[in-house]
Amino acid sequence: MATERAVMASPPQPEEAYRLRMSYEEFLAYVDEDVHAEWVEGEVIVFMPPKTRHQLITGFLYQLLKLFADFFQRGRVLSAPFEMKLTPNGPSREPDILLVAEEHRHRLTEERLEGAADLVVEVVSDDSVTRDRVQKFIEYQSAGVREYWLIDSRPGQEQADFYVLDEQGKFRAVPVGEDGIYRSTVLPGFWLRVAGLWAEELPDPLLTFAEIVGPSKVMDALRTMLEG
Repeated sequence: MATERAVMASPPQPEEAYRLRMSYEEFLAYVDEDVHAEWVEGEVIVFMPPKTRHQLITGFLYQLLKLFADFFQRGRVLSAPFEMKLTPNGPSREPDILLVAEEHRHRLTEERLEGAADLVVEVVSDDSVTRDRVQKFIEYQSAGVREYWLIDSRPGQEQADFYVLDEQGKFRAVPVGEDGIYRSTVLPGFWLRVAGLWAEELPDPLLTFAEIVGPSKVMDALRTMLEG
């Protein structure tokens, strides 16, 4: 009840996260599965609902990655709110999107991901710039996230940065190709036309998936499913 009173006494401002001090065990008891919150160094960060553009980009990337990963059986794609406990005594994060490769599915429990995801996507908002570009960058690198996408959706700040973990365990920036396409290393064969993220109307995930995979492969798979 004291925690609830503290929240009521200091109402958050629109579009900003608010913070509460508590242990990790208290965090698990306090936050339910519908709340987007993270636990870092004894502090709970509860996030406000994202803006429309943030939600649209996140939804597009989630659907596209899930279609690809499911089609080729490359792993499990999940979206926030879902807990990623990077290390037993470390922070608890809830990335906008995460992918756990098939060979690491044992890290997934009913409650959370125990350990690092193979690919993490964060869509940057006004109050998450430092958190995503500095704090999470360091944490994800240290925990062994193999690929990290930073998608800045703010008007006038549109930018996509992609990082891959190198042999020294450091994030290495991977430039977008001259053709405007980023090609994933964690998901071989997956590519993303970055300019589509800034279009007024985002591309259709299913049509984009068909373009990546090839329409004939999609039709063959659908035919096999129907016949089976």
